[in-house]
Amino acid sequence: MCPGCAVRHLQHKGGSERPGERTLSGDLQRPTRIDVTRRMPGSASSSCLGPWPKDVGVIAMELYFPSQYVDQAELERFDGVAAGKYTVGLGQVRMGFCSDREDINSLCLTVVQRLMERSGLSYDCIGRLEVGTETIVDKSKSVKTVLMQLFEDSGNTDVEGIDTTNACYGGTAALFNAVNWVESSSWDGRYALVVAGDIAVYATGSARPTGGAGAVAMLVGPNAPLAFERGLRGTHMQHAYDFYKPDMVSEYPVVDGKLSIQCYLSALDRCYTVYRNKIHAQWQRDGSDKLFSLEDFGFLVFHSPYCKLVQKSLARLMLNDFLNHPSPDTETGHFAGLDSFRGVKPEETYFDRDVEKAFMAASAQLFQRKTAPSLLLSSQNGNMYTPSVYGCLASLIAQHTTSQLAGQRIGLFSYGSGFAATLFSLRVSQDHTPDSGLDKLVSSLKGLRLRLDSRTKVSPSDFSESMKLREETHHLANYVPRSPVDHLFPGTWYLTRVDDKHRREYARRPLDDELPAEPDLVRSGAASEHVPSPLKKMPRIPAAPAGPGAPSSN
Repeated sequence: MCPGCAVRHLQHKGGSERPGERTLSGDLQRPTRIDVTRRMPGSASSSCLGPWPKDVGVIAMELYFPSQYVDQAELERFDGVAAGKYTVGLGQVRMGFCSDREDINSLCLTVVQRLMERSGLSYDCIGRLEVGTETIVDKSKSVKTVLMQLFEDSGNTDVEGIDTTNACYGGTAALFNAVNWVESSSWDGRYALVVAGDIAVYATGSARPTGGAGAVAMLVGPNAPLAFERGLRGTHMQHAYDFYKPDMVSEYPVVDGKLSIQCYLSALDRCYTVYRNKIHAQWQRDGSDKLFSLEDFGFLVFHSPYCKLVQKSLARLMLNDFLNHPSPDTETGHFAGLDSFRGVKPEETYFDRDVEKAFMAASAQLFQRKTAPSLLLSSQNGNMYTPSVYGCLASLIAQHTTSQLAGQRIGLFSYGSGFAATLFSLRVSQDHTPDSGLDKLVSSLKGLRLRLDSRTKVSPSDFSESMKLREETHHLANYVPRSPVDHLFPGTWYLTRVDDKHRREYARRPLDDELPAEPDLVRSGAASEHVPSPLKKMPRIPAAPAGPGAPSSN
């Protein structure tokens, strides 16, 4: 734990109320607290302050999604489409959405403050803050600079990083930047904080049920329970107009649906090939000639525009394994009965129903075991754009025990239209003992289903009116939002007004409903909640004690 965090906890020791003990966003669990007598899961040994900090990755995660949703089956009837078009054809159950009270700034304010309160960290422990989003409310001012208001009471302004934008890929680029910073000579020993957030809305029509909204915050540092596997990233970048937002006064994108699916699947093929070649090279250096396949991933999560595309994507990777295998067994096992597809060319199969059906059937068991649990948030809340793949990662963690996750390789495929994509992998820590970093992470996400179930269902007609209101008032100056705030989760930041110069003001719903809302400005809370480091310099992560409880490096 950095010195600033230790000071904060020591001053609160024996006190009546601790900020981290308050419940946010309907989560019924008590938050994970950090005991100053124990080693923080991200604390690094002195040797980690050299060129290669060990096991750099995700230490903690926090999710935010709207408190209201529309049921997709009811939306089918309201839209007058065939039953099952959204629920079966797309695989969507519910869709979260924001009223005119929420924007990208409020979503990110909420998820950052929630992570900091629940983890018990002081803001002066953060040395880098990266934001990935494609939801733009200002063409110059970044979301990151808005979030810096949360840091004011700590006195910490030495925070690197800025916003990154490329459709749904911005969150991944932000995460890579944070990891690279911790592993670089620029690292000063503090944590990095990555925020991915978006509001996905579409004009009335066939694309509207693929919307959603939300934000994910991730704390990044060494000795992480979810560590990046070094050198194992397969990336593909290419130019295409599959999905883009050229109208600066509208939230709605221009979408070429068929081209977008083709770009997604072709990027998946290319990224998997590059990733596979890189891991083969590593294995060969270690003297192994093993052939990499899907079985070498414990779990696989994907960017999820809609859940059915994710199922097709896993089938697509099995097709790649099948075509790449020098002599696949078509008599038994996963490839049984697929011999007739041996000569197909991947680039000719993006919309081949026979290939799709055969490999979805062949990969059905793998899908249920490795990927289906990751679709909880996606099916219940919809596409969140940049946070989508990380919401899937959180869903996967929330539905497994520490022993089921320990030591596993998790593959993640991130895609952003335009287009940019990467397949990379995380290695889960072997240490799943009580109070380990992995145990803290899993415990913090266990309430996900309860939080989803605590939302308010809104009728399709009210949802449609809310979308119309957003459309009419998006980017208006001298505007006061009309929607009520009593449906928002406790602790949620919301927009109070936009002045005549387009400057936005926010307030936070109290954690206790009996208290009044905070006034129209962004504050990080009472000054006693965030105690600056007593040191002249910004705090560094201290040396970790050696011992059997230390997370292993994989």
